[in-house]
Amino acid sequence: MTDARNQSFGVERGQIVSDEKQNAAANQFLELLRFNRRSGKGGTYAVCSAHPAVIDAAIQQAVADGSLLHVESTSSQVNQLGGYTGTTPGQFAQWIRSAAEKAGLPADRVLLGGDHLGPFPWRNEKSESALEKAQTLVCDCVAGGYQKIHLDASMGCADDPKSGISEQTIATRAAMLCKAAEDSHGKLRGSTAPLYVIGTEVPAPGGESKEAGAPAVTKADDVHRTLEVFRTAFVEASLQSAWERVIALVVQPGVEFGANSLFEYDRAEAASLSAALSSHAGMVFEAHSTDYQSAEALTQMVEDHFAILKVGPRLTFAYREAILALSAIERELLGKDSTSSVSRVREALEAAMLQNPSYWRSYYQGEEDEVRRDRIYAYSDRCRYYWNQRPVQEEVTRLLGNLQGKEIPLTLISQFLPVEYESIRAGELEASPGKLIRFHIQRVLGMYAEACSVAS
Repeated sequence: MTDARNQSFGVERGQIVSDEKQNAAANQFLELLRFNRRSGKGGTYAVCSAHPAVIDAAIQQAVADGSLLHVESTSSQVNQLGGYTGTTPGQFAQWIRSAAEKAGLPADRVLLGGDHLGPFPWRNEKSESALEKAQTLVCDCVAGGYQKIHLDASMGCADDPKSGISEQTIATRAAMLCKAAEDSHGKLRGSTAPLYVIGTEVPAPGGESKEAGAPAVTKADDVHRTLEVFRTAFVEASLQSAWERVIALVVQPGVEFGANSLFEYDRAEAASLSAALSSHAGMVFEAHSTDYQSAEALTQMVEDHFAILKVGPRLTFAYREAILALSAIERELLGKDSTSSVSRVREALEAAMLQNPSYWRSYYQGEEDEVRRDRIYAYSDRCRYYWNQRPVQEEVTRLLGNLQGKEIPLTLISQFLPVEYESIRAGELEASPGKLIRFHIQRVLGMYAEACSVAS
């Protein structure tokens, strides 16, 4: 794959056609948001993941629904240094579009976004250094063809006050990042200018690191003030045109998850927050940390103008559920077969997490047995950072190879994947390992598709 910074944009005919299709996807996205403001129906869910199995399931869901594929990479997953996936924005964009094309999903139905683009990955550095890296990341995302940019400068850096940074500072830094994005777009030809998402009350990426009480819902007055502070910062930076493309505000609707805690959407609690949008034409809310919300809660959020629903850890959580279920099936089938080497996925995953605890240590507290359990099963799903480790990948490959082509008894599927069992009995699903994994992830995606009124 080629880094986007080394590509030539808008010169070759094929690139111009690609830009036109990307523009069509952005226009379709905008129409979804406008429809939501008019009717309280319809919206989009953003798949915030770089896991191949999740992306495969998301593409297949979009193909089945005839809907927009909306995929976002976070600043930790994908950045100019590779992130924890080892992938740059240009590489990520090329991979998603290539995978969609191979699956028969037209380019004009693929929308790419950047999630939490800002200093978050470099928050332990001084602000000048962290923001410089953040600007490079934003530039690379725009150059790679990302159409939607979440400007997130809400995270303090090493030299910022421990008590937190002011809303004015957050807005000024967001404007700085926006300027970098606009400058990057100015070097392209034929592509629609980026769409932006802003906010100060931004839930932490990947859920809370400590178990706590229910988060406070953003107040309506805070919505009005935040938008005015950001508007002023954009105007002072001569970004009036970019301000017209700010489409959504990230707020806290009272939904969150931790290692073992889950806070569901309370419509009554969020009523005044939802009503606050009536003063801001063309604006919707973007809801983060919606991962473990019920189908009813997701539908209510869309109706209340949380027109962009973010989901990420819940999808890799589903992947882990399916993989460990298949591991249990494998052991029942091959445990005493001396000619087969039974995979050790769980053991490899555990070893990788213990070898490098930086991605989970601050998230899990308690007795040793509690932490051991949380490392694999917690809602926070911090094990998602380790699936791309070579020893883990090798064991997953061994698992799928051992099961591929074997007839899996329905009794074992009933025991370990009961929902899939019912679909197999109904003639809707084939009992192959890859399709069982995809189905398990698509069960989650289907809830989001239905809430956003895109399910066929």
